[in-house]
Amino acid sequence: MAMTSSDRTMRGAAAIVGVADAASPTGVLDLHGRALEAAMVRAALDDAGLTLDDVDGVCHTNSSMQLAEYLGIHPNFTDSTNTGGSSFEVHAEHAAAAINAGVCDVVVSVYAATPRGDRGRGTARPRPQPQGEDPRAEWEAPYGLRMPMGPYALAASRHMAMYGTTSEHLAQIAVSTREWAARNPSARYRDPLTIDDVLASPMQSSPLHLLDCCLVTDGAGAFVMTSAERARSLAKPPVYVLGAGTCHDHLMITQMPDLATTPGVQSGQAAFSMAGVTPAQVDVLEAYDSFTITALLHLEDLGFCPKGEGGPYVMDGKLGPGGSLPTNTNGGGLSYTHPGMYGMFLIVEAVRQLRGEGGDRQVPGAEIAVAHGSGMVLSCMSTLVLGTEATL
Repeated sequence: MAMTSSDRTMRGAAAIVGVADAASPTGVLDLHGRALEAAMVRAALDDAGLTLDDVDGVCHTNSSMQLAEYLGIHPNFTDSTNTGGSSFEVHAEHAAAAINAGVCDVVVSVYAATPRGDRGRGTARPRPQPQGEDPRAEWEAPYGLRMPMGPYALAASRHMAMYGTTSEHLAQIAVSTREWAARNPSARYRDPLTIDDVLASPMQSSPLHLLDCCLVTDGAGAFVMTSAERARSLAKPPVYVLGAGTCHDHLMITQMPDLATTPGVQSGQAAFSMAGVTPAQVDVLEAYDSFTITALLHLEDLGFCPKGEGGPYVMDGKLGPGGSLPTNTNGGGLSYTHPGMYGMFLIVEAVRQLRGEGGDRQVPGAEIAVAHGSGMVLSCMSTLVLGTEATL
């Protein structure tokens, strides 16, 4: 019988105690590869007041074994899970469970990608194409669906057909996100943006315009987790993992059960149930915004508004500064940075908001934040409910 969220006992047992990220207004970082990853690990450990000698758990989306070897550590817990953009929320869920079970004590997860810088260095790799026994090679690739925006355009078209959502609704999400980016000196784009600007930008895959789509930049980040008990004696205020949930229901977009509903319904319900909170209690939402439609679907599927009402819900600017649901407060994947798998930056920004370290973009009195990752093509959703107190 499947385990329910009420059966799980790791609520508040682990905390995020160190974070770091790197992005640039130019979209390019000087470091790359393992050197950039090592710099992020060091920065996150410094943030926590820990060292490599404390680490006994390693997460990496390619090879946790290679990373551990490079860092010269011998972990008891290792995780190379790769679910695309939601990988780091999955890492945090796995790490919290492992810490709660006594498998390990200090876990680090790191991500670095430099697609923009790689172009200048001549080391950029072409986007991998489905081949061999991959069913996408037979059933999707031959039909010319443009990647990665094509699957999201299908979801947007379906949502528009079912619920009357408009391009203006989607554009408002980009506008609100840019308002946050204007307050972040590291953001790629900070200039004011209007709905008309979004609609006038080139069409990429109908109905998605260029400014409905995420950036392509260099970026990197890391987080460190430990037990709630140890966290209380470290350098920064702990941010507790109150709830976590993951669900995936397809890999190929043609197999998505409902193009207008993501598995975030299930991951969100599990995370909120474990945390013992409701969407109405969330102070800050960091939700994957690979495209504007991605963010809109999260709002509905996580329960911030009813299904089909995401478009009208965002139109009063409630996602932006001063709004009732501050969302993607660093500028998101639409305006801050997007090196390929954005989920790491959701966690870093949520932690900073809960610590009161947001600077000009700080949400006053933030105590509960959600980091909600989306992987592959709306395929794997992973939700974290984070809080400043282990008990509510």
